[in-house]
Amino acid sequence: MPAEPLIIFDCDGVLVDSEPISLGVLREALAAEGVTICAETANRLFLGRSLSTMLSVVERDFGATLSADFLETLRLRLYARFRQDLQSTEGIADAWAGLKMAGIDWCVASSSQPERIRLSLELVGLMPAFAPPVFSATMVENGKPAPDLFLLAAERMGRPPADCIVIEDSPAGICAAKAAGMRVFAFLGGSHARNPAYHEAIAAMEPDQMFDAMDILVKLVRK
Repeated sequence: MPAEPLIIFDCDGVLVDSEPISLGVLREALAAEGVTICAETANRLFLGRSLSTMLSVVERDFGATLSADFLETLRLRLYARFRQDLQSTEGIADAWAGLKMAGIDWCVASSSQPERIRLSLELVGLMPAFAPPVFSATMVENGKPAPDLFLLAAERMGRPPADCIVIEDSPAGICAAKAAGMRVFAFLGGSHARNPAYHEAIAAMEPDQMFDAMDILVKLVRK
């Protein structure tokens, strides 16, 4: 058994501070289609989920019929905003450098499409500087909160679930990690995750650790 765990990072809200951008663009696009959703509801329904899953929820819960090109138009708007405004999570590059120095393997497993993950990492300089293996929910039948994506990542990386630590910011992701039989560290340093109510909701899910600064990640992993 390897001496060190495999670290599986979510992307949005963990590696890049993208959640406010993503949910804002989504709400704007839905409003143009006649569907008004407040920020609190958007956070509760959509955080940590793929765009296709979000749209299924909109159609199911709000009775909306969206235009045929809605998803592609939304992606183009989102990528344009990313190019303008996307920032990396503070300290993540140093955290990854620390993992590399410590001989700890890691990968990325996200609900987003592969092109969005790679674009995000490229825009903030994490790719190709580190070039970790990347896994997307498009590679599995069921996205978060199902465990499929994290189990796929562990399998491809050659590690059993018990050897893995997932770094997540969303309820859906925490559920997925727990269902996969992995430890999960909840990261609360994203700009969407700093209010006390969000902290309380995440704490109620009983992650193995909660932290809000990437500069302590290596220390937490090795505890």
